[in-house]
Amino acid sequence: MRMKNLGFCARGSTTIGIQELDPRKEPDESYCLGTRKSVPDLAIEVTVTSSGIDTLEIYRRVGVQEVLFWEAGVISVYCLRPTGYELVSKSELLPELDLRSSFIRG
Repeated sequence: MRMKNLGFCARGSTTIGIQELDPRKEPDESYCLGTRKSVPDLAIEVTVTSSGIDTLEIYRRVGVQEVLFWEAGVISVYCLRPTGYELVSKSELLPELDLRSSFIRG
């Protein structure tokens, strides 16, 4: 994002969610694009084991626009739609991001 001169604010693993609507979630990384906001635009999850909590549902409740999951060397991108998240082939927030070469794979 820095190489493209895209303004962003790293939020790290800040807890996301509404306390009254438990559960809440801490992404591995999260970013606000443009300006800092109360809810990040992009959350990144590194999946090691499956979780009993529906991660996408938590992010949907607060309006995270895009979620990237990295699992076993594969990156999956989910974009928020009016009916929930949709698995897409590339990032809509960062359409020039080449997901095949942008992340180190184990």
